[in-house]
Amino acid sequence: MSQIQLEALAELITQGKPNWKLVRSGDGLIKHSVDILWIEFNENGTFKAKHEDFAIGRSLLMSPFNDFFTWQTTPITKIISEATDSFYLKFETANSEYVLSKIYEEATGNPI
Repeated sequence: MSQIQLEALAELITQGKPNWKLVRSGDGLIKHSVDILWIEFNENGTFKAKHEDFAIGRSLLMSPFNDFFTWQTTPITKIISEATDSFYLKFETANSEYVLSKIYEEATGNPI
């Protein structure tokens, strides 16, 4: 494991338990994150704004929110399905399909 990966892992551990799970449909890649945010880019590819909610044209960014983030998707091109009561989102980007879900404690059913 590289020094960069170790630093990112250390930051994730110090932030607490992962609250989010992202699964890429094509190959089953799984990423976990303590927090998420949605980012928007200008037409020239530079950063435009960050958001707490998803929308077409926004990219998912998984914590930690620094140079060593866990994962970033390309912008959403299509929302396939969503469930707000349990936070479940299935969406497409230009090159992948993902499912993002909130992680819940097995014993209580409450969000972590």
